[in-house]
Amino acid sequence: MKPHHRFKRFKVKAFTLTEVLVVLVIIGILIFLALPSFMPLITRSKSTEAKTQLAYLQTLEESYFFEHSRYSSDLTEIGFQQRKLVSDDKTGTANYRIEITQADNAGFVARATSVTDFNGDGKFNVWEITQDKAIKEVTPD
Repeated sequence: MKPHHRFKRFKVKAFTLTEVLVVLVIIGILIFLALPSFMPLITRSKSTEAKTQLAYLQTLEESYFFEHSRYSSDLTEIGFQQRKLVSDDKTGTANYRIEITQADNAGFVARATSVTDFNGDGKFNVWEITQDKAIKEVTPD
């Protein structure tokens, strides 16, 4: 009785390690060449976070103004909670630091400043909003 008789040896068609590595190198080169064209898209998508947070802050300031007849310069006083920043903690999710730069009876200005340089050019993205819901990009990244 031959136990190995049942298992006939046959060749399986497969790729060699060299072929797989060559394909991985080619894919890496293509990604390296395509990445600069995607950087503006990444920056634009992350700036949506700033605009959304500033619009929410403007709504909170408006509600506070109706109750107290003035705008507040304190985020906690109006009920805004800053999420953890990606630069502070590994569990952080926020890319922008939110602050109120000016507030009085007539109006307010709030600012969202990025905590990371999205495209590596040394500039940090800054957005501002006023009591009139005018959102503008102060410093493009």
